[in-house]
Amino acid sequence: MQNYSGLIMIVVLIAVFYFLLIRPQQKKQKEMRKFREALKEGDHVVTAGGIYGKITGVKDTTFIINIGDGVNIKIDKGSVYPSAADTQAAQAK
Repeated sequence: MQNYSGLIMIVVLIAVFYFLLIRPQQKKQKEMRKFREALKEGDHVVTAGGIYGKITGVKDTTFIINIGDGVNIKIDKGSVYPSAADTQAAQAK
């Protein structure tokens, strides 16, 4: 039994790391992926650079976002996050 105690401790540590670090991160990534897939024209978003805008076009891997009077930018879908107003509305539900 003495020989296996070190091995058991390593297995326990790996399990703890998985459930405390890896699993929550995977859940968060899955939620963000679902959020980005559900975005449509008219939704308000924030880019990774902190630019607020409204989605005016959706492509396979990019969004077209209106950030001002006639100013549109094309950004990668991975650079989009929910705006603060959308987050507060979702939490209120």
